[in-house]
Amino acid sequence: MDSINDWLLSSNPWTAYRTRRDLLEEPENTAEVQQARAKMLAQPLVESLIADLLLWPGGILTSHKSAGTALHKLVFAADLGLTVNDPSIAEITARVMEHQSAQGPFQTLGKVSPAYGGTGEEVWAWALCDAPSLVYALAKFGLRDDSRVRAAAAYLAGLNFENGWHCTVSPEMGNWRGPGCKEDPCPYANLITLKALAQFEEWRESTAVHNGVGAALALWETRRQSHPYIFYMGTDFCKLKAPLVWYDIVHVLEVLTQFAWTHNDPRLHSMLDAALTKADANGTFTPESIWQAWKAWDFGQKKVPSPWLTLLIQRILKRMQ
Repeated sequence: MDSINDWLLSSNPWTAYRTRRDLLEEPENTAEVQQARAKMLAQPLVESLIADLLLWPGGILTSHKSAGTALHKLVFAADLGLTVNDPSIAEITARVMEHQSAQGPFQTLGKVSPAYGGTGEEVWAWALCDAPSLVYALAKFGLRDDSRVRAAAAYLAGLNFENGWHCTVSPEMGNWRGPGCKEDPCPYANLITLKALAQFEEWRESTAVHNGVGAALALWETRRQSHPYIFYMGTDFCKLKAPLVWYDIVHVLEVLTQFAWTHNDPRLHSMLDAALTKADANGTFTPESIWQAWKAWDFGQKKVPSPWLTLLIQRILKRMQ
């Protein structure tokens, strides 16, 4: 483990910073952590990420699976550890929070064609495949105690069913919903809602979260038979990939391991074992699939081990241990 940590610390600024914070648990105010953070903030890729987010919403959200959208860049910026105390982040979060629905969730700019139950016009709206990600990012940026963020989280939690979170959209999206039975959980909506609620102490042990976690584990257990909303947990699902954009094994493990009661569940161990078989002789991990929008980053290639991907999996292992 020490050799892996040394490798991570010597890799790139964003991985080095999060290694000190997440794996070594060094306090934020130590000189080493502050130096690592300063190097991260000065990195051109990080500067470009922030510049892109200052253009929020950056156009219409046409596909939740499109990894280069502002929505996913916002989440990744939060995963890096940026906060409202960093340059431009307070301005970005203010723009995100300008559009909060009457129900509570924050909105993105979208358009649903009449063929799918919409109006065909640009509209600020929300769906359970984007609203939880906004709550997650805002909480990670340091706004989890903001009354608007808490109202959004509470509303999302209230949409829960015994089998997790279903496909749900705001009134502005008309009759649109994903391709599946409305009584089924949507695997992706369920995942990112759990991810958002994990950031709030009062929701981590709630019935809603237990329902959602149970649904996620049941989907893995019945993965050969159950494919709600055409989400599969087969070969592509098990490919190691970063950043955490869509429904894949690293993303699911990252979310579920944040709930301590899952750590002895054999279904979670089975999923983790499937990921750990991909380690090389040094205990590092190479991406097996990439998002073209992120090809400039260390995880945007499939030829050599990725420090960031390795960090994600080492952090999952640390929680389990």
